[in-house]
Amino acid sequence: MPDSDTPRTTFRRVMLKISGEALMGDTAYGLHPPTVERIAREVKVVHDMGVEICMVIGGGNIFRGLSGSAQGMERTTADYMGMLATVMNALAMQSALEELGVFCRVISAIRMDEVAEPYIRRRAVRHLEKKRVCIFAAGTGNPYFTTDTAATLRANEMACEAILKGTKVDGVYDKDPMTNADAVRYDRISYDDVLAKHLQVMDASAIALARDNNLPIIVFSLDEPGGFRGILAGEGTYTTVHA
Repeated sequence: MPDSDTPRTTFRRVMLKISGEALMGDTAYGLHPPTVERIAREVKVVHDMGVEICMVIGGGNIFRGLSGSAQGMERTTADYMGMLATVMNALAMQSALEELGVFCRVISAIRMDEVAEPYIRRRAVRHLEKKRVCIFAAGTGNPYFTTDTAATLRANEMACEAILKGTKVDGVYDKDPMTNADAVRYDRISYDDVLAKHLQVMDASAIALARDNNLPIIVFSLDEPGGFRGILAGEGTYTTVHA
């Protein structure tokens, strides 16, 4: 339990969704250990606040199924390769968290019992109740579904109160802020507006699943030090996607 000096938090249980590219740091491919450690420290700070944390990490830093398919590979095979990449990232994050003294479980939608637990909902909930961080890997276990959809699905199954999407920008903009100086950031925006305006928050199936279950999505910058903690303390700059 958090002590009396720990800030009060907005949520009790959350899903943190980050891309595989977030683990690359300044490198062009793969994992950048100092970046993985920095994100792990951010997670530990929030964990120490008493928040129960689920995580889903993409695999785009190693292999992206859609790009593999675009190069002529059969889509189902490419997607399964992408799922295996997410397991590698999950294991790296687990190692970094455990180095910081945070108990953690990697839970895979594809059975690989020697390296990760199989996904069993009740067991995963029990891990969270015991204050272990649960990293859900291998997507949904099915091709044609992104890790965005997997994060939204697991967040609903785990009764998370919000999805926190860590990106390179501090919210949702009407256009790409990296290439458009006049881009405008939304403080709040509805699920339907995200879909209608084709804003790149999550893929359409993930947004629709969140909307149907009234699960808010909070988009914030993972590159801002203390950004994850700030959201949970009701501080910082971010965009909320809501009903």
